[in-house]
Amino acid sequence: MTIVDLDDRGRLTLPSDIRRNIKLGKKVLVIYSGDHIKLIPLPEDPFKELEGAISIKTPLRELRQKALQEAEKETEAHASS
Repeated sequence: MTIVDLDDRGRLTLPSDIRRNIKLGKKVLVIYSGDHIKLIPLPEDPFKELEGAISIKTPLRELRQKALQEAEKETEAHASS
């Protein structure tokens, strides 16, 4: 267990040994749970983390691009109606 101080702006610095042990990157998910918070490290590239988890032939980046294109088409269709 480690106690850390908050600065004047409410920020805290996690000790380096904790950052190393959990392989903390640049982003964390902060979950407010009433009387405490949870910090969950997020991967630098979530799509890279998913590679191999799903057996599909189309690269995830290509699927993401297609999904963005479809979302743009739907947005344009709603805007023109």
